[in-house]
Amino acid sequence: MTIVSRSRTERLVNLVICLLSTRRYLTAAQIAATVPGYEHDPEDPKEHEAFQRKFERDKAELRALGVPLETGTASIFDTEVGYRIAHRDYALPPILLAPDEAAAVGVAARLWRHAGLAAAATSGLAKLRAGGVEVDPHATLGVEPVIAVDAAFEPLTAAARQRRHVSFDYRVPERDRPSTRHLQPWGVVCWRGKWYVVGHDTDRMAPRCFRLSRITTPVRAYGRERAFTPPADLNLIDYVASSSGPSELTNTAKVLVRHGRAAGVRRWAITTQSTVDGDVVELRYACAESFAGWLVGYGADVTVLEPDDLRKATVARLEEVAAVSSSLSSSLAAA
Repeated sequence: MTIVSRSRTERLVNLVICLLSTRRYLTAAQIAATVPGYEHDPEDPKEHEAFQRKFERDKAELRALGVPLETGTASIFDTEVGYRIAHRDYALPPILLAPDEAAAVGVAARLWRHAGLAAAATSGLAKLRAGGVEVDPHATLGVEPVIAVDAAFEPLTAAARQRRHVSFDYRVPERDRPSTRHLQPWGVVCWRGKWYVVGHDTDRMAPRCFRLSRITTPVRAYGRERAFTPPADLNLIDYVASSSGPSELTNTAKVLVRHGRAAGVRRWAITTQSTVDGDVVELRYACAESFAGWLVGYGADVTVLEPDDLRKATVARLEEVAAVSSSLSSSLAAA
């Protein structure tokens, strides 16, 4: 089995995004100036030769993976061969995912963005535009989520890995004020589109699970590492499922979807009606809060029309995201 380094994986992903996003063939020199990982001095014979070897290996790797690389020239006056990936050959047919499969894809997408790959890809596209290369404005960046993970995600996963105690304030719908919880975190898991931490509640001396979106304060880790041992036979998904109880899709929503966008929403539509502004789709859902969180992930491509409680939940979720984004921007500016 061949083990591919992280830096090479990032370079291959960025190369695919670059070649998918351009509307014309890109030469090797343009690719070297655009894609992170190919930086070199073209005037230095040794560096340029190393780039050419690296690029040839990457092309072979992509073709072995089934990526349809096209070669050609942008015009009859060009003498150097260029490369691109045609959408018609690369695009997958519609894929229907079960809820748990969709959740797994969501996890991968969030962690992908958290690792900084999306930022590198966006930087590459900016370089293409700056270099005068026409970029498809609707080109996909692969799996790029709109919404970041909950702020509690990283400190809780770190504490679970280190086996350290944590404390946080937590609110539940039936109470007006949040209460402080103390937990031995066993792990973090996504179930039905929502994030949960599972662990041993040291105040109640019993296992508990908590939804990350209901944590209202920064998570504080305390105590020594390896302070506890999670149960050997623990299944986080089973525990969250049994604790949350069954959710029946008893509610109906109407959502306006932009033409040609939000395929994931359309996939679950009961009915679809085309209008000038977009397609009005009917969807079934169980919980307004969690359903709003899922819809917000599609950004401006969807607008909730009804019912009113779902519209309010969506607005509240957008306000939470805006607050988190503002806080992150302030932190980066201060740094």
